[in-house]
Amino acid sequence: MAGHAGTGALREIFVVLVLAVSGLFLALLVAFTPWYAALGLAEKSMVVELHAPDAPQTGTELTSAGG
Repeated sequence: MAGHAGTGALREIFVVLVLAVSGLFLALLVAFTPWYAALGLAEKSMVVELHAPDAPQTGTELTSAGG
């Protein structure tokens, strides 16, 4: 059964592809645009220092609340 795709079907596929590409573009734009610069917060923004947590203290014992 060979079917022929009419212009309506091709137009629908084209619209779906255009919407998918534009949605992907908007998602990338939102993900990688520095939004804080638009809010006037660029001078307040800074890199947060990351460090490992301190080692747990030895000799501390946990007790249950019930006894």
